[in-house]
Amino acid sequence: MLKLLILASIGAIIGWMTNVIAIKLMFRPVNPIGIKGTPFVIQGLIPKRKAEIAKSIGDVISDELISIEKIVDKMITDMDKQQIINLIKQKVMVVANEKMPSIIPSMFKGMILQNIEQMIDENGEQIIVELGEQLSHKAIESINISKMVEDQINAYDFEKIEEMTLKIAKTELKHIEVLGGVIGFFIGIFQGVIVLYALK
Repeated sequence: MLKLLILASIGAIIGWMTNVIAIKLMFRPVNPIGIKGTPFVIQGLIPKRKAEIAKSIGDVISDELISIEKIVDKMITDMDKQQIINLIKQKVMVVANEKMPSIIPSMFKGMILQNIEQMIDENGEQIIVELGEQLSHKAIESINISKMVEDQINAYDFEKIEEMTLKIAKTELKHIEVLGGVIGFFIGIFQGVIVLYALK
């Protein structure tokens, strides 16, 4: 029984250490270690594939979570169109009043300004929406969210990425380590039973 317990304990230690090392190898070493051009080069999985991971995250965020179209549409939908119309109206009225020739009688000036104000009130919202759509198309052509996210991740200090990942997934990673020990323990018992009893 003692031999069985010893084998199970050894199995647990091996299982736990294997998972601990596997988790460490996800991040370390950051830079390649070994002989370049040969299979004998070791580098952490995440730093080795950092560029691919950054591109994948950028594509997912752009395609599935956030798109520039959604951002601009949200801005157009949420903005206070009436407030913008009032601002436009104030500016146009001031400029129109200043630029109209002084020889025009004030009564006609008043009528012209009133017509301008009415036109802005009637068509202002449509003009704002059309301008928003034009800006949206220009923004879509000039802004690449996927590339922005990719560049940001690539520029990020890897130690910081490792620290954030470990902080977020600390509990889950600890569970993986413990699970390795538990599985190793039962494998040790299984092997012990075979060695001590089945092969007698």
